[in-house]
Amino acid sequence: MGQVVTDAFWQGRRVFLTGHTGFKGSWMTLWLSSLGAEVFGYALPPEGDQTLFDTTGAAELCHHTIGDIRDAEHLRRALASSQAEVVIHMAAQPLVLRSYEDPVETYATNVMGTVHLLEAVRATPSVKSVVVITTDKCYENREWIWGYREDDPMGGYDPYSSSKGCTELVVSAYRRSFLMKPGHERQVAIASARAGNVIGGGDWARDRLVPDIMAALMEGRRPLLRRPGSVRPWQHVLEPLRGYLMLVQDMAEGKADRAGAWNFGPGDDDHAPVVSVANRLCDLWGLTEGPVCLENNSQPHEASLLKLDCSKARIHLGWTPRWDLDAALGNIVAWYRAYQAGEDMRAVTMAQIATYTNAQAAPVSLENRMVKCLS
Repeated sequence: MGQVVTDAFWQGRRVFLTGHTGFKGSWMTLWLSSLGAEVFGYALPPEGDQTLFDTTGAAELCHHTIGDIRDAEHLRRALASSQAEVVIHMAAQPLVLRSYEDPVETYATNVMGTVHLLEAVRATPSVKSVVVITTDKCYENREWIWGYREDDPMGGYDPYSSSKGCTELVVSAYRRSFLMKPGHERQVAIASARAGNVIGGGDWARDRLVPDIMAALMEGRRPLLRRPGSVRPWQHVLEPLRGYLMLVQDMAEGKADRAGAWNFGPGDDDHAPVVSVANRLCDLWGLTEGPVCLENNSQPHEASLLKLDCSKARIHLGWTPRWDLDAALGNIVAWYRAYQAGEDMRAVTMAQIATYTNAQAAPVSLENRMVKCLS
């Protein structure tokens, strides 16, 4: 299917989506709804006074169930009643700093929550394919200058990263022991997806760069940066979401080799220092002064450099990024400006999805990318 997410495939298809009230989950709920899918969401209530889920009225676009993936029996009943064919597992404790504050919650949610989900899949005959979302931080990070491939060792310095490495091991074990065991009567295709730092409109999570910057800009103050020199792989949230949808489509076509681990990350030119991204957002917003850099602040350990090798997705799925970093940042600023102006944010978000869907692949030459924007 190449780079195409097709309406014909998703029209009327039942999708069980965990974590649908979160940032990525809300974008996925809106996209699936626009494709005509019947979405069964299962998640904790939206967290915070401002959320993309509430701002866009996403609850109206899905079967909205409040539930905790740590509650195995409730999760099993919800999946069974949905009669879903597709499961996309996004529910997680997603923050590194929060994992230092509450490691038990992090492991219980990210590791045992995934076990509960896969046990529910085993008990639900309607399910044909599963995509479990983890993170690029699942790798044992040696701060190499080259990207990690899907068969590199799992690891993780902090509890969050470690929990996601554990999640990948859980997925692999369930694939080989139960869901895709050779000779087993019922085969359920299961893939895991590892994405880098995702950014986009409607993210208000604490301790994330773009939400912190946009909150400061909307309040008319200079953003504060705690690790200005750290290099991150930035990509718009729609990039990996497209990869997840493409995986499901291919697995539904019976392509057994799609069941496995996949990286979805930006090109090399979109690995940029925190300070460069902050400067560009300030410039796009019209702030004459840049951010305030806090070079000597005391913070828990976070990786300074982490890159993904996405050759597998490019060659086998035909997946490549469509928006470079500057396009992503421009769309983010446009989203928050629309929010500040009181516009219909469901319409704004759906319009960005449509624009992205119709975009061509991002250019790959250095001259056409981010040099002028990140100077």
